[in-house]
Amino acid sequence: MSIKLEISRPLKGPAVTLDSSQDLSRSVQEGIHRASDFLLRRQSPAGYWVGELEADTTLESDSIKLWHLLGRVDPAKEERLVRTIRSHQLSDGGWPIYAGGPAELNATVKGYVALRLAGTPKEDPALAKARAAVHRLGGLERVNSFEKVYLALLGAYPWDQVPALPPELILLPTWFPFNIYEISYWSRTILVPLAVVYATRPAGAERINLDELWIDPSAKRAKMTNVQPKGAFWRGFFLFVNRIMKIYEVSPWKPWRAPALRAADRWIVERLVETDGLGAIFPAMFNAVFALKGLGYGDGDPQFERAVAEMERLELPDGDLLKVQPCFSPVWDTGLALYVLGKAGCKEDGPLRRAVDWLKAQEIRVWGDWAVKNRQGRPGGWAFQFKNPFYPDVDDTAQVLLGFEAVSGRGSDPAGPFRRGLDWILSMQNKDGGWSSYDKNNNCLPLTHFPFADHNAMLDSSAPDITGRVLELLVAAGTAGNAEAIRRGVAFLKEAQKQDGTWFGRWGVSYIYGSWLALRGLKAAGEPIESLPNCQRAGQWLVSRQNLDGGWGESCRSYDDPTVKGQGPSTGSQTAWALMSLISLGMVANAAFRRGLEFLLTGQQPDGNWPEELFTGTGFPKVFYLKYHLYRTYFPLLALVEARSVISSPEGARDLAFKDEISRPSASK
Repeated sequence: MSIKLEISRPLKGPAVTLDSSQDLSRSVQEGIHRASDFLLRRQSPAGYWVGELEADTTLESDSIKLWHLLGRVDPAKEERLVRTIRSHQLSDGGWPIYAGGPAELNATVKGYVALRLAGTPKEDPALAKARAAVHRLGGLERVNSFEKVYLALLGAYPWDQVPALPPELILLPTWFPFNIYEISYWSRTILVPLAVVYATRPAGAERINLDELWIDPSAKRAKMTNVQPKGAFWRGFFLFVNRIMKIYEVSPWKPWRAPALRAADRWIVERLVETDGLGAIFPAMFNAVFALKGLGYGDGDPQFERAVAEMERLELPDGDLLKVQPCFSPVWDTGLALYVLGKAGCKEDGPLRRAVDWLKAQEIRVWGDWAVKNRQGRPGGWAFQFKNPFYPDVDDTAQVLLGFEAVSGRGSDPAGPFRRGLDWILSMQNKDGGWSSYDKNNNCLPLTHFPFADHNAMLDSSAPDITGRVLELLVAAGTAGNAEAIRRGVAFLKEAQKQDGTWFGRWGVSYIYGSWLALRGLKAAGEPIESLPNCQRAGQWLVSRQNLDGGWGESCRSYDDPTVKGQGPSTGSQTAWALMSLISLGMVANAAFRRGLEFLLTGQQPDGNWPEELFTGTGFPKVFYLKYHLYRTYFPLLALVEARSVISSPEGARDLAFKDEISRPSASK
């Protein structure tokens, strides 16, 4: 069943309120207790937390494609995948890329192809509606570059219409302006194996004709899908290079092809050792299977079979459905759980001790791709997944260390995991003062015009949300020795603020998320945000975006259309981010704070959790979104914990002691 989401300007009206006879402080404490208990019950015996990581149906669709290309179709499994795909088809025939979103071309083409491969006849009403949606959205002419390659493997797309991606790119030295280490980790792990596939074109076990999806099946000419309003020179440059590479591709003289394929082979296989798959993310793992096939790793080969097995591990049974996760998130989930439970007052014994021990065992002490552009740093960080040693990231490392700090003050350890992780984060600070995820100074803007950049995530630039979290950590760890890094981080955040007071959220949806973490970081760094007009604008913006029910919400649509930022049905996680922003800004006396707190307290379920159907996590803005199933627990719980601190203070108690009618503004306002 799909979720319909209407975006409109939030209305003002009566808030959902608690019984006025209830004691607010007691209600908050009871909410904290129930949510903490819910979270503790979901800890693995090994000590970690890992919630379901849900994405759109492109993963189930590509999984069907994978098994057909490999000739390994399991009919029972496929039937469940088909049910999952069908359950998300919209009434207009398309498939969305986030709950409540509109039909999207690539997701719709993938859904159509998957159902066709699974044996659904073209006359089926679902496929008839899907075909109409594909045509309405631009046809096969406008699918993205990744899908062009996958369809070409099925014989449904001409290879000469696929942008050139020669594996020789891997031979470019790191001093060259355009090399594989100038693009983001996720793009690197996706494009290196895809370049091997482009060069070797391994034959799939099945072929399919999709002429009915072309607008003009007689021509079958691809059209650009990543045209941007700026950068005409670089777009033209890369299109020219693309034409040259196409000529090179049909030439019998390719002196660097064999060395390039050998280098790509070594690069991929090296990054498969002791990992959850290449890059430990679905698209890179998918591409790696076919790259290995193209390199001669056949059925029965240990490397090939392990790559295939890692794809199967991402499958998640759900009743009569079968869902596919993009990856696993245990380190991220455990770092957040440890931090929130520590702030809630749980002691470092039993569950939290197991979590600390598990996280310490996950510390990455080997060199990874990050070291190519970071010559000063030493290993000492954490990755998002169970095993992804080449790719620790700043955001996860900061959250793990904040978790350590929350439960036991791990900053006192002068040479242990906390110190190593902190030093690594400091070494990853970018020239602009901010922090990004996996790489340092990964901001070569011309590469966003590369034909394969239509997944909208070629770069890993500084992000306000990550920078805010790092500033909170640096201050918690002690400003001695960190003062200059903090100063530069603060300067970055001030520069990154939007005119309306908001900050962009790279890894969470979107301006509510980015503003929460930016304000949190500035507050921790000692900035007087309660009195700074620029920061108070952020608070005024949040108040103006509060929904009728007292909560806050923001649709993924705000990435495509910033004019709807901060608008959408209320969710627990986004309401929590907004409330914590108001706390940071000293705006707890504002009626919006009381109404938001009431929204969380009255929306908490008997089991201690909160309902949340919409996506509030971000993979690639405009392209790929995520629903972290534990976000609905972590963040409302953390907001209640911080609200408890406010309520328990004399100033907070005074600020919240306003009359009920003030917390219920008139609909006429």
